[in-house]
Amino acid sequence: MAQQKVSGFSKKSKSEKIDWLLNTFLKEEPNAKKILEQYWNPDLKLQSLHDDFIENTITNYYLPFGVAPNFLINNQWFVLPMVTEESSVVAAASNAAKFWMDRGGFKAEVVSTVKNGQVHLSYAGRPETLFAFFEGIKTKLIASVEKIQANMVKRGGGLIDLKLESLTESLPDYYQIHASFETLDAMGANFINSCLEQFAKSFEEEATNHTAFENTSPEVIMSILSNYVPECLVRAEVSCPIAQLSNNNVDGEIFAQNFVRAVNMAHANPRRAVTHNKGIMNGVDAVVIATGNDFRAVEAGVHAYAAREGQYKSLTHASVEKGIFKFWIELPLALGTVGGLTALHPLVKVSFGLLQSPNAKNLMQIVAVAGLAQNFAAVRSLVTTGIQKGHMKMHLMNILNQLEASAAEKEQAINHFKDQVISHSSVEDFVKSIR
Repeated sequence: MAQQKVSGFSKKSKSEKIDWLLNTFLKEEPNAKKILEQYWNPDLKLQSLHDDFIENTITNYYLPFGVAPNFLINNQWFVLPMVTEESSVVAAASNAAKFWMDRGGFKAEVVSTVKNGQVHLSYAGRPETLFAFFEGIKTKLIASVEKIQANMVKRGGGLIDLKLESLTESLPDYYQIHASFETLDAMGANFINSCLEQFAKSFEEEATNHTAFENTSPEVIMSILSNYVPECLVRAEVSCPIAQLSNNNVDGEIFAQNFVRAVNMAHANPRRAVTHNKGIMNGVDAVVIATGNDFRAVEAGVHAYAAREGQYKSLTHASVEKGIFKFWIELPLALGTVGGLTALHPLVKVSFGLLQSPNAKNLMQIVAVAGLAQNFAAVRSLVTTGIQKGHMKMHLMNILNQLEASAAEKEQAINHFKDQVISHSSVEDFVKSIR
């Protein structure tokens, strides 16, 4: 295909964008226009709302919105909203929740809620000159964001601290102004970035007139919040006597030993840890998306936290001491319940209703519990029946839909595969046989 530069694409109507795509890239997809348009919402006001979320919207992309019941968190009963396309995630979370509801439920606590951002600097002069300059203007920098943070301060949040740090051991001439914030129920990205940009502006203005920088002045490279939030931490755990782990012909003591061993393997082996933590994020992301929060930021921060000691490790921990099995998780989670998409998406409002109108700290606890539950279900399957048995049963319907099976064929297949090994080829062969 010859390269074709398109001008003014963003100014085209939705239909004009689709027509251009059909004529340029989708000539071999005759049903493309019908497929795109059938996902438009007939409620024009609601569709317009979705169109404004991002640029160049041409349709909506649906993901299943499910719920996982029976979560007992700090002695309060919850139903968790989960948005995901992966088979078995909601079922696994629900099973883990039901299992632990009979054993005291989940305990969760917020350890800290500090978020951060940096003004990144380049400076080739003497370090002591830069540090002395910073200490001299620190009060002015803080005063420069007084108007920006006025409302946040009224609510009990705002800037906590401002300090200059040298990173010259990692990169020559690299310094940063590190700012820490409390943003309460807001995720706070726009607030933090606005403060940082003002810090940068004020810093440059002061540096321009500073006589000690006549030969070498510090240069602001960029200002941006950090999605690595190890000071915004939440912990969740479950525990019970190992005798209470006995279930369905599973000996509690053997199960506990194997479970702890499996978790320890994810601490020792990064290859295992990545898949182990991916399973945790199945639960975390599903609730984060359902509540309109930024799952990419959460993912980045969580995985950085998993590697904070120099090797990528499990986010969960398990132990058996004096006959008590304990399983817990610590996660850095910068979440919000006000502002952004949380105030715009109608389904987010439903999610918050299901969660009984949580504040940011409550939501941190709920999300951490979702990750812990997901991991418990996965590891329990791995050390007992194997992961594929449960997963493939949930995946069976996806395979049947790919094969365009009728309702009667689906019913026969579900009955047939109750005690059979499920694979794509075996399902395909069975559907062919009954046709």
